[in-house]
This record gives sequence, C-alpha cells and structure tokens, in this order.
Amino acid sequence: MKPSRALPAALALALLPALPALAQSARPPAQVKITNARTVPLESLEITTTGEQARLVAKLAKPLAPGKSIALKLNKPAGCNYYLLGKFSDEVESDNDGVDLCKEKSLRLTD
Repeated sequence: MKPSRALPAALALALLPALPALAQSARPPAQVKITNARTVPLESLEITTTGEQARLVAKLAKPLAPGKSIALKLNKPAGCNYYLLGKFSDEVESDNDGVDLCKEKSLRLTD
C-alpha cells in the first residue's frame, strides 16, 4: 500500500468519531432557561423561528416574578436562530432577533 493513499484513509477514519459531536453541537436544546433579572414581572414571552414564516416554538404560560427562573420547552425547534419578544408589567418590551439557542441555553432578561 502506498503511504500517500493510506494517510487520507487514516485521516478520514480518525475524523469519524468526531462527526456526531459536530452535528450534535448545532442543535437547539429541548428547553431553554429564562431568568427575569428585572424588578418587575415578565408578563409574556414568545420565542419564534426567524424568517418570513415565523413559527412559535415556546411561550410563557403565566407571568414570571422578578428574580425567578423557568425552563421553557421548545416545541419542534429548527435551526439555531430565534426571535424573542418579552413584555413586562411596566410596559417595557424586550425583543431580540437572532438569538442563537444552540449556544445560549439560558437567557437572562435585564434592564
């Protein structure tokens, strides 16, 4: 066997165990932790996919008190980038387009 052919084959075999880990890291989590770091209740929060045909993947069921956290289950997440819209009891809205949930598994909402 020629060394020039053995090296690419050995390199390909060495990379095979890393492929599932690479594919797994680009997937959103099953749930995301939301923390209300403001001094007023978070009245509502929606997480949707981005793009022209946005789809709701998570929604806050009831207001979240200041300083509290909750885990929101993501319903059929697709891709990594999401849009968040939160509304607080003092009429302040917090929106963020392009949140990478593949990297950010915990979100802290602040002033």
